[in-house]
Amino acid sequence: MRIDFFFNMNGNYRNQLIKLAEACEVSQRHIVPKGFNNSIHWQIGHVLTITERLVFGISGQTNTLSHDYSEYFGTGTSPKEWKGNPPAWDLVIEHLKDQSIRIDETFRDKLEEPLSENRMRVETVEELIYVCMLHEVNHIGIVSAMNKALK
Repeated sequence: MRIDFFFNMNGNYRNQLIKLAEACEVSQRHIVPKGFNNSIHWQIGHVLTITERLVFGISGQTNTLSHDYSEYFGTGTSPKEWKGNPPAWDLVIEHLKDQSIRIDETFRDKLEEPLSENRMRVETVEELIYVCMLHEVNHIGIVSAMNKALK
């Protein structure tokens, strides 16, 4: 039961982020509202990129995103510095949906597995996914505030 709750919570956060992102008008997805450092496109790409790097990278699984995701959406990046076009909005949304499913399928029976890498002081896959959920919840709040600022 605890495992079902855990993965349902992870999926619910992801669905909430996608719903908020899709509430943003197409013409406003790349706008950086006053008081913010990044666009909603960057926010959703960032959650995708960081979750992929942490959950799949640290656990030793395969990272399925191309390197340009880190160049556009990695920590410390900004749309102001983008050279060229970032991965398309629809592709980022598709990857967000797929990533949530892959996390469930890959780690449902592996939550208690220890991590060999312990940079963030997390010891198990479960703790690592919790850290990513907290990161995602933070960005859900930011995207919600950005949607309000853009209206």
